[in-house]
Formats: sequence, structure tokens, C-alpha cells
Amino acid sequence: MVKRLAAASRSLAGADSFRAGQGRRCRTGLALAALTLFAAPIFADIHPVPLDKNTPPEKCLECHGDKAKGKAVHSAMAMGCLACHEIRVNRDITRVKLITATPRSLCLSCHADKDAAHIQGTVHPPAVRDCLVCHDPHSSDNKNQLLKPTSGDEKSNLCLQCHQTGLHVPTGGSRHAALDMGCDTCHTVHKSGAEPTAENRFHLTKSAPALCLDCHDPKDPDLQKAHNNQPFATANCLECHDPHQSAAPHLMAKFTHPPFAAGACDTCHSAPKDGKVVLTQADVRSLCITCHGDKDKLIQSARVQHPGAMGDCTDCHSPHASSEPGLPKTDGVSICLGCHSDIADLQKKSYHHQPAFGLGCGTCHTPHGGDNDHLLRARGNALCLECHGPDSVPQKQADGTLAIFNGAITLPANYYRVNKVPILPLRYGLGHPVDGHPVSDVMDPTHVGQVKTPLSCLSCHQPHASAQSDLLVKDQADNMQFCDICHKNRMNMNDTVVPGN
Repeated sequence: MVKRLAAASRSLAGADSFRAGQGRRCRTGLALAALTLFAAPIFADIHPVPLDKNTPPEKCLECHGDKAKGKAVHSAMAMGCLACHEIRVNRDITRVKLITATPRSLCLSCHADKDAAHIQGTVHPPAVRDCLVCHDPHSSDNKNQLLKPTSGDEKSNLCLQCHQTGLHVPTGGSRHAALDMGCDTCHTVHKSGAEPTAENRFHLTKSAPALCLDCHDPKDPDLQKAHNNQPFATANCLECHDPHQSAAPHLMAKFTHPPFAAGACDTCHSAPKDGKVVLTQADVRSLCITCHGDKDKLIQSARVQHPGAMGDCTDCHSPHASSEPGLPKTDGVSICLGCHSDIADLQKKSYHHQPAFGLGCGTCHTPHGGDNDHLLRARGNALCLECHGPDSVPQKQADGTLAIFNGAITLPANYYRVNKVPILPLRYGLGHPVDGHPVSDVMDPTHVGQVKTPLSCLSCHQPHASAQSDLLVKDQADNMQFCDICHKNRMNMNDTVVPGN
């Protein structure tokens, strides 16, 4: 056993030849293996050479001189090895470890501005936990001590180790030449902000069109011709173009407005005047309803009207192209949060209802108007049970996708499996969260037609987000204290009260 432990220790010491990120993972794995097999408290590598705890950096560099070489050397190297490492000597055994429990906590001791806990908005996932996924802690031939450059092919580009952007362009498609200039031409990894703008969500160096105009001159005759001599310098290029790759020529977005796709610009536009767009109708809404009269009728006649739908259609829709069906200007969540700031605030909570902040608000709400309160697609529990009910059977479509709400909403084929959508084992309206528990109004057996205890899914659950994983109301934990709100008498769980009464 001693020989086996010694061999494991030698392997740990030898792992130093790996790069920082790889070596750290390798050493951790070997250390855990040794700990499991031999119950030996190995928390740091055994150094092959005995050292004094105050060994100067010059001594370290006699063997590790390569750590201080490279085009980009970490500024901490000038502070000495003991700025980040500590030497522990116990019974003539020397171990070298970090001065903090994890590499990330060590990095944040100097780079506090990169702490994901304090960054508002979208955080690049590797930056949340492990800086060494992207950075070498000592030196590198790449700026910011990156392990690889942010340009090049799949093998040499650091970003392409996780992202597949631009690698699989279909026949007849197009690829943005800027990809060859390096991902950091347009993106900055750590930058973000609280507002759900494209600049923050995608870590852009600046917003479109300013970002695009750094390379594309709006006065270029070829560009002007491609846009039918319509003014485009102030337009959001990302409404029509995918910035990376597309299945269509000219980086065109996946979904296009038929007149735009056909090049029939004169359907909606007259010749520009004084550098401004001129429409064939007096205003945008009048123009849209010449083709979309059915939507106008729905908006005007809906029992519950959506104020946003009563105005300019292009407040929400792109008139040319979009990456989403229905041509929303942004994704199915952000398009709504621009007005519904109260719901946007809920996004800060730890746990989200997937349709609310993933698939899109239109999963549960009708965006143009409807017959139900809050523009919901169904009344009461029927809305929730469309996905979570035992009788819910999404319609499988020819392309493999799933349809719910009578085909009004399309889900990916693997939606239920990937998102682990719980299907409630209800029978006659009973069975959640425990056998026999009702999920809807409990009627009074002594008064036919009278409700004894009002109850619905929203009695217990929040529809958008929560601080707790079960989305219980008021961000409460899933325990008996929550049940006590209604069941005051634990000796008789049928003895219930209506909250607030």
C-alpha cells in the first residue's frame, strides 16, 4: 500500500508538466483517487524537492522558468510565487498549494470586478466558476494569458472549444468573414449589464448598427444597391442578418417577411426622401393591415385587449426578417420584458419557470388579444395542465416538433425530456402534491354548487420565478411550514382554512 501511495504521489508531482487548467484537473482527480483508496489526507502535491516555507521566487524559477516566459506574463508573477502559492512543510514532506481553496477565489482576490456574483445581466458560464478554463495563470503567447487565441480554426480557436459558431454552414448558406478576424473583434467576454439588450446578452463590444459600421460603410455603392437604395445606416442590422452564419445567402435571418424575401420592396416602400424611409401608406399600422386584416380584427374585437398590440406593429415586429417565427424584433422573452419591467425584475430570482424566461411569454399568453384574463391561452388550471396534466398529449408534427394549445404553440421534439417537465399523477383532479390532495376548488358537500375551499395551481405556485426550486408562492421552501398555511391542524389534515381568512 505504501508503494502504491508513493506511486500516486509521484504521479501527482509529475502532473505539473501539464498546462495549468489540464494539470489542475488531473492532479485533483489523482488526489481524490488516492484519498478514496488509501484514506490518506492528500490536499496538495508532494513537491519532489524539499523546500523551506519561505523559499524565494528565484529558487522556484530554477525549475519553473517557463512559467515566466511568454508574450503575455501575468502581472502577479512580479509579486513572487508566494503571492499565489504557499509552501507547507510537515515531517520533512514539502507540499505546494494555492493560498485559497479554489483557483477562482484566488483570481477574484485581485480581479474582483470579474466576480460573476456582482455582474449584472448575462455572465459567460466559464467566468462563473473556473477562470482557468480560458486563462493560463502564469503566462501565455496570447493576450490576457488566454490558453489559445480567439481566432483560427476549430483546433486553435479557444472560443470554438465550446462554441460551434461558423463551423457547419449548410450548402448554399453564408458565413460572416469577420469570424476569421477573431471572436474578440465583436465580443468581450466579461462585459455585461442589467438591461436585456443584445449588447449585454451577447457580450458585444458595442450595439448594432455602430458595431457593424466599424467594418461596413453605409456609403458603399454595393451595399446601397443591395438595400435597394433605401436608407439603412441607422437600422438594426441584426433584425435582418445573422451575425455569424446563415442557411441563406447574405447572412439572412431564418424567417423573412414574404415581400422582403421576394425583393418586392415597393409593396411597402416608396422612394426615400431626404434620406428617410417613405411608406406606401400613411402609417405603419395602416400598411400592415392591408395584408394582415385578420390580426387587426382580432386585436380590435378581443375581450381582453393588449395595449401594445393597439399601436405600431413594428414596435414588436421586424418588417423584414427575424431569427424567430412571427418576426419579433428580439427573442420571445426580451420582446415582452421591454414593457413589462415588473416581470423583468423576477428574472433576478434563482429559479425560473422555463416557458416564462426560456421558450417565451407567448407560450402561455396571446400577444394580440384574447378572451381570458391576463391574455392567458386557457382559463384556470387548464393552462398549467396543458403541459403538466396526465392527459396532456402534445401533437407530434411532420418535422418532429410538438404542438400544444391546438397547434398554437410549437415545442422542440425533446422539450419535455430536456426540461424535465413534471407530469402530475392526477386522477379525478386529485393527487398533487400527495395522494388524494385536490388541485382545484373543493366543493362544500353540504351546499351543492358552493365552493368550500378555493384552490388552483396559483394557490401554491408562482407562474414566473421564485427563490426556491418548486416555485412556491412567496418564495417559500417546500416543507411542512408551507403546508401549515392551509392545514393548521396536523392531526386532521382535512381541517383546512383559506389563506387570508
